[in-house]
Amino acid sequence: MSSTKKKITVGIADDHALLRTALARLVNSFEDYSVLFEAGNGKELKTRIQQHGIPDVVMLDVNMPEMDGFETAQWINKNHPQIKILALSMLSDEKTIIKMFRVGAKGYLLKNTDPDELKAALRTLVDKNFYLSDYVSEKLVSGLNFDSEREEKEVVLNEKEREFLRLTCSELSYKEIAAQMFLSVRTIDDYRASLFNRLKVHSRVGLVMYAIKNGIAEL
Repeated sequence: MSSTKKKITVGIADDHALLRTALARLVNSFEDYSVLFEAGNGKELKTRIQQHGIPDVVMLDVNMPEMDGFETAQWINKNHPQIKILALSMLSDEKTIIKMFRVGAKGYLLKNTDPDELKAALRTLVDKNFYLSDYVSEKLVSGLNFDSEREEKEVVLNEKEREFLRLTCSELSYKEIAAQMFLSVRTIDDYRASLFNRLKVHSRVGLVMYAIKNGIAEL
């Protein structure tokens, strides 16, 4: 007796119609995936959800008119937290990546990726609830490894270091973090350098990803 496997539904929000249509066609070509709807911005996405239902995954552009990716991710995370958000962007700067994860994204993929990586990203997001592309990882989170083999040696952090990591996940500058912790900028620089070395990361994104993964910071 044969059984029909339920397809994973995907919503796409991108203000570029040609790219959006191409993405929809590509996703529909993947086995076990089906595009539930397309939207040109976050405002349209809210309407599409009301019309077509709640998708398993939303592929979300960062830069969109009316309601951008940040605001849309925040709305999704608040109203439909079961939706897994895969951010799509040409931007690979730390500020954008950190902010998208803070507002609820579970994955981040650059738009110039190839179809195989998109397919792998969707599968990883569904199976493991988290995805960061190799390009972004290598560029911004170099040294951070999510495999358990590299995590055998637990890093013990004191409360000041944990507070520093929590504040690193905010939009505060390092100077503002120093002021909030009532420490000198030099001391904060020492914290950062020490954590870079001990956590084997080379950027602020690396610190943020460590904090998120280890439950130090709540998004």
